[in-house]
Amino acid sequence: MTKRVFITGADGFIGSHLAENLVRSGHRLTALAQYNSFGRRGWLDDVPPEIQAEMEIVLGDVRDGGQMRRLAKGQDVIMHLAALIAIPFSYHAPQAYVDTNITGTMNILEAARDHDVSQIIHTSTSEVYGTAKFVPITEEHPLQGQSPYSASKIGADQIALSFHAAFDLPVKVVRPFNTYGPRQSMRAVIPTVIQQILSGKKDIALGALTPTRDFTFVSDTAAGFIAATNSTKGDGDVTNLGSGFEVSIEDMVRVIALACGANVNIVCETERLRPPKSEVERLLADNSKAKTDFGWAPKRAGLDGF
Repeated sequence: MTKRVFITGADGFIGSHLAENLVRSGHRLTALAQYNSFGRRGWLDDVPPEIQAEMEIVLGDVRDGGQMRRLAKGQDVIMHLAALIAIPFSYHAPQAYVDTNITGTMNILEAARDHDVSQIIHTSTSEVYGTAKFVPITEEHPLQGQSPYSASKIGADQIALSFHAAFDLPVKVVRPFNTYGPRQSMRAVIPTVIQQILSGKKDIALGALTPTRDFTFVSDTAAGFIAATNSTKGDGDVTNLGSGFEVSIEDMVRVIALACGANVNIVCETERLRPPKSEVERLLADNSKAKTDFGWAPKRAGLDGF
């Protein structure tokens, strides 16, 4: 069934894949890209032209509540992905993360409430869990704001859930773990490693090597968003989207080096380290709720999938 979908953060890594998938599935899409003076539309500019032609691409900013109200009008679904996500920059400009991630989310929720949007998908992050107190991490795991970024996302998640509790707004919170794949920023760890190896470097410079992550391929993450949209379950609730497989940063480098046929040394550079109490040491998803409620499971799971 064709739906009118408004997606924020459509110009981003996950958002561009999700936008492309939605168009290919036959939905009518309004895609919000961050306004900039260059007229660029982020990763949407890399989407095939015939897919771009089927989108209404709008430049704007989720911090503008009036614009969000105008764009929400007539929509069936809002998929809210727009956020500031770079953890290192959040140490330097935490107010910007509050403005975009919390106030921006509030603007989306108010717009959806004003126009009786039938479904809102709000994007969380596994960073809200902080260092795992138990694994695999279920949705009941305590929330720990170990960086200004993660704290802002905790705030945004709680605002979204409060609008369901207080106003019966049909909000689902999906919580992706560490997504990777085409179009990912070179700031992210996997593209950083690949770039260094393919440029011929033998000493691969990274931050902390012992933390583990649950890496999920971007097409699986996008499929999880769509599964959430198609499900009758999940309103007022949080659902993890993770692979259920963890690998340390050091072992991740060795897997990539093996795939590239390269012999490398791994070097920990202190300037790449997070503040000691801010490092998230372990992330491993329990994705059983997504399987039960959304019928979703990652196609690229385990070491073979990674």
